Amino acid sequence: MPNEDAVKADRDAAEKAAKIAVERYAAPEYKRLLDAARQSLERTGGDLTRMVTVKTPDGKERRAIIGLTGHYRPEGVSVLAVRLADIDQAIRETTGHGLAHLLAQLGPPLKDRPAEKKRLADGREAALRSAEESFLNARGWFQAWLAELAADGTLTRLVNAGEIDQIRQAARVLEWVEQRIELKAAPAQLAELAATITGDTKALNHGTSLATLVLRALAFRLGADRPRTTEERRDLWDRNGIIVDDLASRVLVLNLTASGAGLGEWLSGAKALGVPLYVTLHQLVTLPVAIGSHQRVHICENPAVLRRAAEELGAAASTLICTEGQPSTAFHRLAKAIRRAHGELSYHGDFDWPGVGIAIGVIIRHGARAWRMGAADYENAIRKGAGSVHLAGTPQPTPWDPALAETMAAHQQAVYEESVADSLVADLAPPSRNR
Repeated sequence: MPNEDAVKADRDAAEKAAKIAVERYAAPEYKRLLDAARQSLERTGGDLTRMVTVKTPDGKERRAIIGLTGHYRPEGVSVLAVRLADIDQAIRETTGHGLAHLLAQLGPPLKDRPAEKKRLADGREAALRSAEESFLNARGWFQAWLAELAADGTLTRLVNAGEIDQIRQAARVLEWVEQRIELKAAPAQLAELAATITGDTKALNHGTSLATLVLRALAFRLGADRPRTTEERRDLWDRNGIIVDDLASRVLVLNLTASGAGLGEWLSGAKALGVPLYVTLHQLVTLPVAIGSHQRVHICENPAVLRRAAEELGAAASTLICTEGQPSTAFHRLAKAIRRAHGELSYHGDFDWPGVGIAIGVIIRHGARAWRMGAADYENAIRKGAGSVHLAGTPQPTPWDPALAETMAAHQQAVYEESVADSLVADLAPPSRNR
């Protein structure tokens, strides 16, 4: 019976010899050959029947390949072609393992690209099948959403990340939203929706894969652009009957005629005193108001304008609401309610490209008129020295007055709303004040 110590010594010696052999193949003269072998094996899923080449080998590479294969190659040869099976056999004789094992030891691990391709294809197909089982698959917007996910690589990324189940969950979220809209149910909280579908109240928070997927679909549903900002995301949820943060979303109001318990009473009280009132989305949802019909409502972008109107005109000022920059979901809800009550909206904002972008959104979405937002108004402000800041950002069209965009581009000066507040406040004064 062999001595255990002797057996161990033989094993250790064999392992040491194999390690030395592996280290030998890490030498520079083997690099291009083994790189070519790796590419071939990864591309074919480990097929050893192929041949690899090393072009314009140097002396060390030529001698290394001769030593590896046992076949002489003359000096000056332009291409060395070697069968993978020969490389595999030579490596087995020196290390005890084949070519694939050696490449894995030298790193990185070998990839099986055909298997990987099949895994991705199967994953994408399974995800699409799971979504297509939804009753929403009869909707064109739903099919367009799935087609975009397949076309832009989103499905592949989800498969690679092990998150392919997110597609089915997104479809379930969309089903829940669609059913509530069809039933004309009251708006629901985002956390409630997330908990109902996933069991996690934060599953649809901004930044999660699920939220991103669902918002893309909801944009398709409404024929809208994909949201980019926090307010745009909140607004898109709200337009689909889901409320994200009904306390953070607010709109500043001055002298709006409305009735109804709670909010309607507060608005009436504030109007009687001529003081501004912040109205939150939570109030608009939970304390419905009846907006006075056929009101003419002005809209400004900067709260400084509303503050001046309140200070100088008080209760005598015409109705004014303020977006405070990018319009909030609360603003959109209130503007929609005013229009539903046959009100007329007039909008003024900054004469800069972001301000023009906001104006476009309000004018198109709510049928508002431009208020002192023409080329002549801009020119007049420039003449009075209001344009002290260089115009920055991406130029925007001004469909209500095409000449405005051309004039702004020519002057390259921004005119901020507060610098023209005198004329705006004058417009809000009662007729007797303007005589």
